[in-house]
Amino acid sequence: MPKKTTHDASGKPRILVVEDDSFLAGMYVTKLGLEGFSVDLASDGREGLKKAKDGKPDLVLLDIVLPVMDGFTMLEHMKSDPELRSIPVVLLTNLGQKSDVEKGLNLGAADYLIKAHFMPNEVIEKIKRILNG
Repeated sequence: MPKKTTHDASGKPRILVVEDDSFLAGMYVTKLGLEGFSVDLASDGREGLKKAKDGKPDLVLLDIVLPVMDGFTMLEHMKSDPELRSIPVVLLTNLGQKSDVEKGLNLGAADYLIKAHFMPNEVIEKIKRILNG
């Protein structure tokens, strides 16, 4: 059964983007907003984890190489927290080593996307597919 999206007060599905590259973060916030999502942004893993706990987004788009707390650590914290473990996490990163992909998926990521291989529109389509089950 697909996960029931919680949506924000406006009825839009909520996406938390955790990305320290301000250009990429801004691009995803804009594109997701244009696609009808409510978007929150965090620039490091600790802030991302706090925003995930406070806001309970429908999906987290998570970079791995982040200041303060990396994406793998944030993902581990989310998957060990009963309140957060059901939130799908899509890793969007430049780390393309097979070992990194396996680690991300083994930690519970719904998908692992390498930034250089996916256009933003493709990332948004993947997000929609995950949210729609």
